[in-house]
Amino acid sequence: MGNSIICIGELLIDFFCKDVDIDLIDGKIFEKQAGGAPANVCATIAKLGGDSKFCGKVGDDLFGYFLKRTLDDVNVDTSMLLVDKNHPTTLAFVSLQGNGERDFVFNQGADAFLLEEEIDQEKVKKASILHFGSATALIDNPFCSTYLSIMKLAKKEGKFISFDPNYRKDLWKERKLQFIKLAKEAIAFADFVKLSEDEIKIVTQKQNLIAGIDDLHQMGASIIAVTLGKNGTLISNGFEHELIPSVEVQAIDSTGAGDAFVGATLFQIAQEKHPHHLIYHFHDLKKMISFSNKVGAMTCTQIGAMSAISRLSF
Repeated sequence: MGNSIICIGELLIDFFCKDVDIDLIDGKIFEKQAGGAPANVCATIAKLGGDSKFCGKVGDDLFGYFLKRTLDDVNVDTSMLLVDKNHPTTLAFVSLQGNGERDFVFNQGADAFLLEEEIDQEKVKKASILHFGSATALIDNPFCSTYLSIMKLAKKEGKFISFDPNYRKDLWKERKLQFIKLAKEAIAFADFVKLSEDEIKIVTQKQNLIAGIDDLHQMGASIIAVTLGKNGTLISNGFEHELIPSVEVQAIDSTGAGDAFVGATLFQIAQEKHPHHLIYHFHDLKKMISFSNKVGAMTCTQIGAMSAISRLSF
């Protein structure tokens, strides 16, 4: 088994509003950036010197070609990136608020139509880690069924599985209960789960983070990381838990910080001879999370997730 990491999900265009502290209703000037949660994870792994492969779909259009080139430029393996001739590349429009948070809208396209039979299962079998971290994958079929089927295959093959639910209220709207159901199904397969504070409260319906973490372990997750922004990350292996502090930065844009955190964590896990055994080495896990916190924080100091990642120095 190699130490390659496959990240499955969306690759899209983020159009960032250049007007300062303006929402999408009033924004007029936009800048094109490469985005997509799993693509950001891939870029971070590659930037750190790891072997990352992106698996997903873009449209047969100029945006799709731009996205492939962007991943190629940061040394992400794009051999599992498919081009859809029937659907355009997914677009997202993002406006940055004064506190660094985002206002955004999705126009979903090609990524929603990834089929299980289109994925190179031999590459899946050869990989060390599979990361499932997508804002759009669980919303509808065929992507949802593809996602969960590949997750089941990876579990059967004994792969280390990472999952980030990436909940977006504007995407799920009145279907929150459906999101919770599908997220729990994915969590049951996962060795590593990363959630925000809001996400763990939504998925577990627990306001107390430790109680929520206990629930996630009971669902099947081995290692759980709850990212708390500038306050750091609460990490648990089911036996111990600890808050690992972050570093103080002047945040400009939080887009992709969680993805950079995940990428840095998976890069380190992939160096382990037996990744599944990390659950029993809490001291080593804490050191990993400390480094990942720094990578995530540094991403916040620049505009645009993938472009910020590509300019990081370590």
